[in-house]
Amino acid sequence: MSQPRDNALSAADAVAMDWALRMADPARADWDGFTDWLEADPAHAERYDRMAATLLDAQEALAAHPELLETPVPLPMMETRRRRPLRWIGGAVAAALVATVGISVWPDRAQPYAVETAAGQTRSVPLADGSTILLAGNSRVELDRADPRRAVLARGEALFRVRHDARHPFAVQAGTLSLVDLGTVFDVRIGQARTRVAVAEGAVMVDPKGAALRLDAGQAVVASADRLIRQNTAPADVGDWRNGRLAFDGVPLGDVAEDVSRFLAQPIAVTPAIANKPFRGTIDLDAIRRDPRLLGPLMDVTVRRQATGWMLEPRG
Repeated sequence: MSQPRDNALSAADAVAMDWALRMADPARADWDGFTDWLEADPAHAERYDRMAATLLDAQEALAAHPELLETPVPLPMMETRRRRPLRWIGGAVAAALVATVGISVWPDRAQPYAVETAAGQTRSVPLADGSTILLAGNSRVELDRADPRRAVLARGEALFRVRHDARHPFAVQAGTLSLVDLGTVFDVRIGQARTRVAVAEGAVMVDPKGAALRLDAGQAVVASADRLIRQNTAPADVGDWRNGRLAFDGVPLGDVAEDVSRFLAQPIAVTPAIANKPFRGTIDLDAIRRDPRLLGPLMDVTVRRQATGWMLEPRG
């Protein structure tokens, strides 16, 4: 039996390459199928990152050597059992790209990408190191394929399930707030005025180069301006939006409305007169999706329909 060529893709790499090509094309991207494939085997994430990195280098090589477009180059994927040409940017071009750099390239430079959700949408983002980020609605996280141990939460809310590695801690930047994981499940919520971090398992170091505030399971911190306010929280309530509930303990109505809006098709606003009114209670998101007016008796406010959403006003 003949041996495969050195630059031929294995069957597993061929599947990873196919996903890399598909997810690079917005018209073909299938996030649900891609997530299912990643979660089916921990090795899939590493293979995907390797194939995506190969394509990035290949693109740069082609830009630097356009003469490759005129040179016939064998297509490695044609030697696998899949026997299907690359289609992302054309079979011949893709063949030249892959053959130019080889399959073993693993670049050290940053490879940034972002994942975001619309209001009312949630998404699971598996990382190559075995960690997972669960994004709430209207949220955005910025990541780097070259360094899966770092994330930037640009807006919204996310629950982090981090695989602990003492030699390479997982770092999160949430606005101006820096966090370092100490082996953890924790939730980060960015609001217009406040950022809140709550820990369900393990521990998180907040502002490691400054206040160095350690949060253990059942603890939270609210960052507002230059203040860090430590709070207690029920571990079961951390990230409970996954189960269709939001629990609040003395949170201003303005912040509550902002949080609830992430899970609705239309946003909820609050008049300035009651924006700082504290709210304690648990909100059933499914019920509020069906009828936002249920917030009225729960919060002791009037809920008025507007063209762009809902407004919470003082009771008249």
